Order: sequence, then C-alpha cells, then structure tokens
Amino acid sequence: MRMRIVAPTLLFLFLFIPGTILQAAEIALWDVAGKAEISLDQAAGKLPSPGIVYVGEFHDNAAHHAAQLAVIQSLDKRKRPLAVGLEMFQHIEQSILDAWIARALSEAEMRRAFARNWSEDWGLYRDIFLYCRDRRIPMIGLNVPRSITRKVARNGFESLTPEEIGKLPPIVCRVDREYEEFLRHVLGSHGSESGFRRFCEAQLVWDTAMAVYALEHLKNHPERTVVVLCGMIHAWKKAAPEQAARENAGVEQAVIQPSLKGRWTPGSVSKQDADYLILGLED
Repeated sequence: MRMRIVAPTLLFLFLFIPGTILQAAEIALWDVAGKAEISLDQAAGKLPSPGIVYVGEFHDNAAHHAAQLAVIQSLDKRKRPLAVGLEMFQHIEQSILDAWIARALSEAEMRRAFARNWSEDWGLYRDIFLYCRDRRIPMIGLNVPRSITRKVARNGFESLTPEEIGKLPPIVCRVDREYEEFLRHVLGSHGSESGFRRFCEAQLVWDTAMAVYALEHLKNHPERTVVVLCGMIHAWKKAAPEQAARENAGVEQAVIQPSLKGRWTPGSVSKQDADYLILGLED
C-alpha cells in the first residue's frame, strides 16, 4: 500500500506531545531524482552522513517547522552524530546556543536571545530548540549581523568598513550571472538594476556565511551531519549549497524543501534545485 502523509492535525499531535518522536514513515517526500514518493524514514537512510542537509522553510509557517523537527528526529533515531545549524542565530552569539544545550540557560533567557537575533516567533521554533537541548544535539549560529546584510542591500558590499568585514567569514562577494538569474526566477526583479544587484550581493553574503560556518563546524567535527534550517531561497541548491561546494567540493550535501502549490511541486522541480520535496504542506 502506498504511503500517504498524515493529516495536518495528526502531524502536530505527534510532534507536540513532549518526548514523542514522530514516525518518519508517516511523512511522504518526493524523491526528485528517483521521481517517486517515499517516506521520510526511507529518505533519511540516503541523506549524507557526514555532510550537510538543508531543510528549507517559510519562516512563519508552523507546518514547515514541524517537518524540520521530523527530519532531525528521523536522523537522530538512526543514532547519527548531528548538529543543527540555524539561520536564526548570529555566529557571534554561539555562546548562547552552547549554554542552552548545556542547560545553563533558561527558556525565558533563550526566548529573549531569539528575539534579539531573529524575531518574536519563538513559539514556531520552540519544539526544535527543546528537542535539541533534551537530546544534547549541538546548535550552531550561521548568520552574520543583520546590520551588515541590510547595509549591503542598501549600498553594496563595497560599502562595508574593515571593521564590518572583520565580522564576516572569508567571503568573496562576486555575483555571477547564473546566481542573479536564479534569484530573478525565484523572486522576480524589483526596482532598479543597481538595486537588484545590491540585493543579490546581500543574499550572496548570507548564503556564503551560512555555508562557511557549517563547513567550519564539519571541519572540527567531521563525523557529524549538520542539519541547516533556513529560508527556502537559501536552501535551494544554487544558493548556500553551491557556496559550500565552492568552498569544499568534497562535502556531501542534500536539500529538502517543502512543496508549494503552483510553484515548487514534483512536476516543476529538478535535481538541480533540490533532492526531496516534503509533500502535503502546500496549503
């Protein structure tokens, strides 16, 4: 009998009962290369170990975060050494995440740190953070200070001061035509050509920093699989994964994206875009 995804209400029931691990076989994925529907449990056996696994999200979509947790749980169930990389945390605040995993930080303190780094939407990510703390899975801050990406988006990479550049990992901000066309295809072009170019530079800084910091963790912990939680645009293969491949051509990577009705579906996504689509999250 072919596996189907559970109803959304049942999905959340499994995910949010404390101590419960969602059965990965109950989530269906589309294997892009194999052109077949498989369970998350089946896909987990094919994911890099060690390596980097990107799981994309719309930041305000609770179902996307529930699916991300299920991916982490599925890999953890296989007793793989894991780390979870976060777009939502600046790399310079790594000590906060370390304290959280060590149980040296209260939830109220973490909520405040999360708001400072990202937003007030702690509730959307809470179960992921609690699971990692309870299972002692390291969490890694992958982002650069927002002030830097905002400045690049406004004035370009060349506007950064030596002090600001010092807050970044080694980055060469060179937007090639393929990357620019990728962003035009996904997001469309808004405003002037120079404005769009600056936007591309800001995205490239973001992508590259996340890739470099994930690789840095792998270099120090070569046995681990780093599960990167980030926006769908950053997770797409032409974004952060491509930057990681440029830094280290030997790193194994996989991309898992939520399916989106009318945009990213089994019929419209190729293996140059993603490896798996999580089905049933279109609405």
